[in-house]
Amino acid sequence: MHILKTKYLYMWIYEHLKTEKTSFKWMAAISIALLLVATHILISQEAKTKPLHMEKERKDEALSLATFGGGCFWCIEAVFNRVSGVHSATSGFSGGHVKNPSYREVTTGNTGHAEVVQVAFDPEKVSYLQLLEVFFRVHDPTTLNRQGADVGTQYRSAIFYHDESQRETAEKVKDRLETEKIWDDPIVTEITPLEAFYRAEEHHQNYFEKNPNQGYCQMVILPKVEKFKSLFEDLVRE
Repeated sequence: MHILKTKYLYMWIYEHLKTEKTSFKWMAAISIALLLVATHILISQEAKTKPLHMEKERKDEALSLATFGGGCFWCIEAVFNRVSGVHSATSGFSGGHVKNPSYREVTTGNTGHAEVVQVAFDPEKVSYLQLLEVFFRVHDPTTLNRQGADVGTQYRSAIFYHDESQRETAEKVKDRLETEKIWDDPIVTEITPLEAFYRAEEHHQNYFEKNPNQGYCQMVILPKVEKFKSLFEDLVRE
């Protein structure tokens, strides 16, 4: 836009000078000066826009990923969406043998997938260790292939690690919680490498936010959200 305006200004001055019978050399000098100004503006505009694009790329690169399965993904997603430092929480499927499964396929228990939530977070604001602490406390890690009334392998407690550092941290947290005997029964949470993550259909995303008054949301999800807020006050998003 600035270049276009400069172009018209240049043309106006040029025509004006012609009518005033200004010497050719003087007109040439002014023309060159205006051309240099236009070039400077163009370079300045490019310099302003490029850092913004690069800043967005750097922001995306600064985010880390974590993938958790703790029963119905609607529940875990609602909790992690309220954690300070979490950029997004996406409901999906991992741990199975069928590519790009649908929700209906996963509910049969035949695809091998677990309902999971993939969390994109800023490690400068919230650590993977803190996310693990939240994960273990907002679901029951001692019930095999079950969370409350939700029964099936798709509801298993699982941590899908993205690198060796996450694996080591997850195992340490699991061992510590076992030692602390927070639950009467042993922890059955599986810790396995993430091979693939498949995003669930759109109507499953942000389910609690979209259906706050629905029965399941009120009776199952809301208590987990309130438990998180009670146990992790310093991590609640403002």
